[in-house]
Amino acid sequence: MKKLNTLKIAIIGIGIALNIVGAFIALNLRLPIYLDSLGTIMVSFLLGPFYGVITGLLGSITSGITFDIYSLYFAPVQIFTGFLFGVLFKKNIFKGKNLFLGVFIGTIFVSFIGAVITAFVFGGFTSSGSSYILIILKNLGVNPVLSAFIVQFVTDYCDKLVATILMIKVVNLVPNSIKQKLYDNNLNHNHIKA
Repeated sequence: MKKLNTLKIAIIGIGIALNIVGAFIALNLRLPIYLDSLGTIMVSFLLGPFYGVITGLLGSITSGITFDIYSLYFAPVQIFTGFLFGVLFKKNIFKGKNLFLGVFIGTIFVSFIGAVITAFVFGGFTSSGSSYILIILKNLGVNPVLSAFIVQFVTDYCDKLVATILMIKVVNLVPNSIKQKLYDNNLNHNHIKA
């Protein structure tokens, strides 16, 4: 069983708060990206995939019961984001020029899940600003399910790329002494430069 200490709990709390604030900003400004996985990605980078999953799930639940009911339905997206991006980070996939490919790999799986939820649960339209893009594609005659998949992938890729770049910078700012405490000698992370 993973050891949960005060520092890890605090980082998870910050991650949940980042998810909620990011989602709130994106929702209210009707941005075509989500910003709801900033904290999930940060925690998965600092603490690993398991804690990223927990952060994503708790962030979705909190956002869903406070201001955006759609967040509850997209909890599986957060779970997979925490897991996949944590694993990819642990394997140094986001290092240097591989950053764009690494985000692409993570986004393929995450966006597929999001697209299925968007297309089949909500008919393509959610609270996100990306729904405006869906309307445009639908008016151009593109199949609604195909539109949902296209929009989900493009917006997820942009969203995850922004979140990954930002969180790599955050991780690089964390002092090595704190990283050492967090990794508990079971993770071998190097500094990653975006």
